[in-house]
Amino acid sequence: MREHDFDEFSDASDYTDRRMRRRPRFDDGPAPARRGRLTEAERVHLAQLREDAYTETALPDGADRWTNWDDADQGPHPRPDWVVTELAAVDTDLGVLKTGKEADVHLLRRNLPGEDGVLLAAKRYRSDEHKLFHRDAGYLEGRRMRRSREMRAMAGRTSFGRNLIAEQWAVAEFAVLSRLWTIGAPVPYPVQRHGTEILLEFLGESDGTAAPRLAQLRPGPDELADLWEQAVSALELLAGQGLAHGDLSAYNLLVHEGHLMVIDLPQAVDVIANPRGREFLARDVANLAGWFHSRGLSEQVTGTDDLVRELENAAGLG
Repeated sequence: MREHDFDEFSDASDYTDRRMRRRPRFDDGPAPARRGRLTEAERVHLAQLREDAYTETALPDGADRWTNWDDADQGPHPRPDWVVTELAAVDTDLGVLKTGKEADVHLLRRNLPGEDGVLLAAKRYRSDEHKLFHRDAGYLEGRRMRRSREMRAMAGRTSFGRNLIAEQWAVAEFAVLSRLWTIGAPVPYPVQRHGTEILLEFLGESDGTAAPRLAQLRPGPDELADLWEQAVSALELLAGQGLAHGDLSAYNLLVHEGHLMVIDLPQAVDVIANPRGREFLARDVANLAGWFHSRGLSEQVTGTDDLVRELENAAGLG
């Protein structure tokens, strides 16, 4: 070692002082690669995973996780008797049903060990590792969060902000589904919401085959007219709650056992609070009617202009 190096570090107290003086420069250096903050729900979820890693025994039946029913926002009453609420239940991921820009839908089985259980659709919104919601600005008009820091993070699309947006969409969809299911609207029962995941009633067969989208069908004249009437009834129920679907088309309507079921409602629009409410309402009607016209239903039957006016009146916009 050179002599001046030895002199510099021979005094332990002097070395400590130098370290303390350098610390601000270290804090001002490049930030870690992972920047964003977790939402509170994700923080709690990670803590629970760590705890489970130390305390839980092996999962039975090859399951992927224990039920998180007790930690989740739970669906509305009266709760269907098929909902599994026991805390000894487990969840098994059976594969992807649908992929999308904002969320993926998985087929999930929830059961008590040794029992068949029930199939559910697990809708999982993407968070900070993906670009989210290319159309979210218009749908978010009229929605406000209480803390300005969160609003700034969402507007700036920081990692923390994108986490918040993903969770906000999950919260919004779960709330709308709960509200609509309670009034008898044709929507799947919302079982629970945990963070950015919603568990929904699975619309399909017992073997895991999902109900077809309306866009996949080629109905005959009588069935086509019946499905249109069901669609109008669904639109009227939403409008009566002051809502427009916001993105309605033949691709987010399922036909399950002859019944038209409305899905994909995270962007449901409060047509009173949102300044573009009338626009979203009219667009839902136009998109849906366009598909029925393409399948042969007469424009005289759909009467879209009259229907839009009726929906506006039902929503309180008349």
